[in-house]
Amino acid sequence: MNFTSFVQGSQLTVALTGEIDHHCARDYMQRIAAKIDAYTPKVCVLDFREVSFMDSSGIAVVINAQRRMAQIEGQLRLEHIGPQPMKVFSASGIDRIIKMEEGVK
Repeated sequence: MNFTSFVQGSQLTVALTGEIDHHCARDYMQRIAAKIDAYTPKVCVLDFREVSFMDSSGIAVVINAQRRMAQIEGQLRLEHIGPQPMKVFSASGIDRIIKMEEGVK
């Protein structure tokens, strides 16, 4: 599990990498929450460009980030979602509550 993050203006971008499964989900949740707490961004973008696999644990990571952003009245966006993670998100219906951008750029 690894990710990079950067802040530009009032936007925090977290670029996730590798696989998101039950082995790393809790660590992702804690580390993303810490970044949100540290920077209190208006917008937090989770960039899935480098995510090769995701199971339902990835949904928990996203919901946790969404709750954290709601607490500070911010917005969460998911970007550059590949086909496999998009199947998991679509099956969950999460696209109805969180803005998502499909496709790797």
